[in-house]
Amino acid sequence: MSSTTAAPGRKAAAKPASMAQALQRAMRDAMAEDPTVHVMGEDVGALGGVFRITDGLAKEFGEDRCTDTPLAEAGILGAAVGMAMYGLRPVVEMQFDAFAYPAFEQLASHVAKMRNRTRGALAMPLTIRIPYGGGIGGVEHHSDSSEAYYMATPGLHVVTPATVQDAYGLLREAIASDDPVVFLEPKRLYWSKADWSPDAPAAVEPIGRAVVRRPGRSATLITYGPSLPVCLEAAEAATAEGWDLEVLDLRSLVPFDDETVAASVRRTGRAVVVHESTGFGGPGGEIAARVTERCFHHLEAPVLRVAGLDVPYPPPMLERHHLPGVDRVLDAVARLQWEA
Repeated sequence: MSSTTAAPGRKAAAKPASMAQALQRAMRDAMAEDPTVHVMGEDVGALGGVFRITDGLAKEFGEDRCTDTPLAEAGILGAAVGMAMYGLRPVVEMQFDAFAYPAFEQLASHVAKMRNRTRGALAMPLTIRIPYGGGIGGVEHHSDSSEAYYMATPGLHVVTPATVQDAYGLLREAIASDDPVVFLEPKRLYWSKADWSPDAPAAVEPIGRAVVRRPGRSATLITYGPSLPVCLEAAEAATAEGWDLEVLDLRSLVPFDDETVAASVRRTGRAVVVHESTGFGGPGGEIAARVTERCFHHLEAPVLRVAGLDVPYPPPMLERHHLPGVDRVLDAVARLQWEA
């Protein structure tokens, strides 16, 4: 039975649940089913993590399986590599996006390369949870969108949920994977809610598949993680202009679902990529290139990008100018119509 599908005959009433609750339940269920799953990181035990995502795990499973570590990200990830090599399934929490940078050498040199280096003899069942993105009034080092670094590191899977259902389902798949997964959690969506039952979670698409969240005909908004609600709001506002926008949630940045993305853009003939990461060198450039290569003869206008500004993350009072918003998305859509 899939870890994301309800058991036959099991009935449970769905009720509002947050993304934070779904992530906590995903780890709890994985730990209950598999004694090799270990959670580790700074303050994940007694405190339950900065965002309380691991709340209660140490009490239920003991400090040996939900372990507070020293404040040393490179050491945390290095230890997790050894654990994975010896058959455990560590789930590492990095407190904030930019706090993960000291561990990047371990990530690029060992985590991403181990399976290839050993010709598949050693699996690397390691999940690295990283809260990322802005929208919470955080300061520098607390609101980075660092996904481009991980996308550019061969050997990693890079996943980011935008819904409560995906938070549970994708994290369960990440923990079960024998490949290393960088699991990017949009901080601003931790408290978003949806009707969901932890005892009968709905089946979700697997890692590597994108999902159309809103069908449309005028243009495709390609997005993921924290920018999905922005794009859905923009699509609703666009109806006043007579535009019918399709919203596509990538969910998985690596592997990338070229098939679903290309099919959407071929239907609409226009595309805008929306994300919080910077425009220059950001994920949007790679996505736009892939769309252009596969959909060139179907495009009615160039693929455009709406992204964070090309600056270090600004102070909280300025982040609304930095992050993509509805108006910037609609401005890009208007440009698509003008350039057609």
